[in-house]
This record gives sequence, structure tokens and C-alpha cells, in this order.
Amino acid sequence: MSDDDTPTTRADVCAAAVADAFKDDGEIFASPMGTMPMLGVRLAKLTSNPDLVISDGESLFLGGTPPIFATADVVEGWIPFRKVFDVVAHGKRHVMMGATQVDRDGNQNISAIGPFAQPTRQLLGSRGAPGNTVNNRTSYWVPRHSPRVFVEAVDIVSGVGPKRAAEAGPAAARFNDIHRIVTNLAVLDVGGPDRTVRVVSVHPGVTGADVQAATGFDLGDVASAPQTRRPTAEELVLIAEVLDPKGYRFKEVPREAP
Repeated sequence: MSDDDTPTTRADVCAAAVADAFKDDGEIFASPMGTMPMLGVRLAKLTSNPDLVISDGESLFLGGTPPIFATADVVEGWIPFRKVFDVVAHGKRHVMMGATQVDRDGNQNISAIGPFAQPTRQLLGSRGAPGNTVNNRTSYWVPRHSPRVFVEAVDIVSGVGPKRAAEAGPAAARFNDIHRIVTNLAVLDVGGPDRTVRVVSVHPGVTGADVQAATGFDLGDVASAPQTRRPTAEELVLIAEVLDPKGYRFKEVPREAP
């Protein structure tokens, strides 16, 4: 059976797309936040980038690659919270965060919705987003691609996009690297005109018009965007039988064939 004939869900496509975001990183600390980022990073560790350094998300470097949300099987080292800041400052880290809003310029918001002086809804706060985006390669995972998430301008800048980083000066721009934005519909980056958000690929079963309709700003030429690759048969086995046998991925991206 060819890879194209292997039964695949949209969640599996998203997991492979996240894995591809980390495939060329080499030996670097992968810091995924959330179910799909964790699944994709561990898939990359088992396939395209075995040199990735992964953790349990709390305090341990893992030697093995256990299922997501499972107890660590092999522990290589200890990384208490205070030590994470040393890694952040050193720069050998690729973080994949969530995003409540992302704008045309690749700025991210996880802080609050509404006017800065008096927001209408409080969210997480900026947390590590500013430091991540000026020190480390940063990607985003968006499980529900919609105009409420992809907006013309974010209400509050938590994660800094390339244009704003350049305006702030060399200290902010030198290591700013917004790498990929993976959603349930597509893969995007900030390689558009003047470092704006553009479509890199659309997932199987999705059209460029679908992605544009779910985005609150113009993405430019979406009609010619290629299709996101389907996971290989090997990757599908790893996803379903090794890394996520309990199907946590379907809580973020419902089970459906693309």
C-alpha cells in the first residue's frame, strides 16, 4: 500500500507538519507546549531528527521517546525551571507555543483581548513569549484556524514578529526567528512581502480559498500553494501505536479523513 493510500486523519497530517518544523534543527532543545506540538516533536525525534533533545515538559531531559503524557522511561538529565533560562539565553532551543491571535506581521498574542488599558478578557499573560521570540527559534500551533485568531493587528504583542523586532533594534532582531505556524488547515511562515505571514502549504482536503476565508488579512497568492505532505506509513504507525495510542491528538483536531 502506498503512503497516499494509507488511511490518514487531519490530526496525523498536523503531527507530521509539526515534525517537519523541527526536522532541520539538528541538536537543539525542542520545547513544545501542548498536545500536538509534543506529538510532532517526538515524531521528529523518532524519524527526521534523532539529535533533538526533548524533555518531559517539567524538569527532566529524556533519553527515550515515550508516548505523550506517559511517564518517562529513560532520563538523561535534570532541567529545573531556573535552568531553562540558561538554555533560553544560550539560544539552542526551538519552542512551539500556542497563539490566541497572530497578525499579518507575525506578532502573537496570549496576553489579553481588547484595549491594552482595559482588556475585555484576560488570558495567560505574556509569560515567556517575549524572551522566546528574541532569543530562540519560535513556531506556533493553532488548532482552530479562524479570523478571530488570524487578525490584522494583535490586541497586545506577546510574541514579537520580525518587523517589530527589526524596529526595536539589533538586540531584539538578531536572533528573532519565527519559523512556522502550523494550523488545522495549513502551514504558514513569515516569508511573505516585507516579512509578512504567507501560506507555505494547505492540508489535504483544504483549498487555498478555505485558508483565506479563515484568515482576517490578505495572504496573497494562496491558489498556488502546494499540499502539505501526508505522513508516511511508518509515521502513521509511530503516531497511532507508539506516541499517541490513546488518541489525545483528536481532542485538538477531530478525527476526520482529509
